[in-house]
Amino acid sequence: MKVRGFEVAKGWEDKNIRLPKRSTAHAAAYDLEAAEDVVVPVFRPGIKPTMIPTGLKAYCQPDEYYMIVNRSSGASKGLVTANGVGIIDADYYGNPGNDGHFQVLVFNVLDNEIVVKKGERIAQLIFQKFLLADDDQAGGERKGGFGSTDEVDERGN
Repeated sequence: MKVRGFEVAKGWEDKNIRLPKRSTAHAAAYDLEAAEDVVVPVFRPGIKPTMIPTGLKAYCQPDEYYMIVNRSSGASKGLVTANGVGIIDADYYGNPGNDGHFQVLVFNVLDNEIVVKKGERIAQLIFQKFLLADDDQAGGERKGGFGSTDEVDERGN
């Protein structure tokens, strides 16, 4: 039985995508690489974050999620994750909207554009468990990809 891990997402099988790994035996996070070259423009008010594809999907248990966070060297290289910490639910895996392919949303805080090369480490991923409140009644079902939980109302419809 699969517990948690990574797979190459549909459409990326022939792109030489490497599965994430931890750098040391006691590292909490898995290093994520860019799946293709991406130019990240200089941040200015009103600019949308740049999505860097990973070519990956991740699976975990129903009471787990994974989060995408900055690398410690990310800010010094000018890249910061746009949403601070990206939270991805277990049911994102294999969804019909994009097969669970997750991307890293970044801003560039330098004075010049940044060219991220395929294979460059861009963020980290950490698997975590979560707890439920006593009166939790969630019953919705994911029907799409990125941002699709915004389409589910408070009753789960």
